[in-house]
Amino acid sequence: MSRPNSHPSMHRSRCAQRGVVLVVALIFLLLITLLALSASGHTLLQERMAGNLRDAQKAEMAAEMALRGAEWRLWKASSDSAASNCGTTVIVGCYSYDPANPIAHVENFRASAGWVIDGATEYKGSSGSYDYTTLNGSSLSAAEKKLAALAKNPRYIIEDLGPEVPPGAGAAHESGVTSSAGAGPTSTGRRIYRITARATGGGPSIRVLESTFAGKAQ
Repeated sequence: MSRPNSHPSMHRSRCAQRGVVLVVALIFLLLITLLALSASGHTLLQERMAGNLRDAQKAEMAAEMALRGAEWRLWKASSDSAASNCGTTVIVGCYSYDPANPIAHVENFRASAGWVIDGATEYKGSSGSYDYTTLNGSSLSAAEKKLAALAKNPRYIIEDLGPEVPPGAGAAHESGVTSSAGAGPTSTGRRIYRITARATGGGPSIRVLESTFAGKAQ
């Protein structure tokens, strides 16, 4: 006995089912692709954020290094010289502070958002010959040098704010110069300096730091 042929409508139903499976599979493939692209984009964003944070930290550490280097030079100048104010001792990158007549390039160096070098001293280590953009003479590998090097050497400016005045020895203002006669000691024997340092990381990040330093005045 011959087997009867399948009904044509049943054959069409099976074909339609196979078509639906294909469509569903394509939809799931598309969704998986979108998820993979999203995860990849998120990973790249996190990597860029980590790189920017590292660059900013390098810039801040470089500015801190320049501050300490300038402080060391002031301390050395005040220890070795008869006087340590800008007018009588050659302190590189030092300007006498006058609140009534601010120096334009000093104010620009302190407040500018971009990279400025006008009137600033380049900091190249205690020896004055170290290049932080190439890290010459270090024991790092070529790849490590590329990662650790700065885009530019740090810069700093020193402002001589005048002699330090004891409490109650006159009207207080930023330079510490004013004091009235007969009000007791007019100076503690120290001069006050404001140091502003500006530095980059390995890329476009810029950090500006300031400190005050008391040096011996003789």
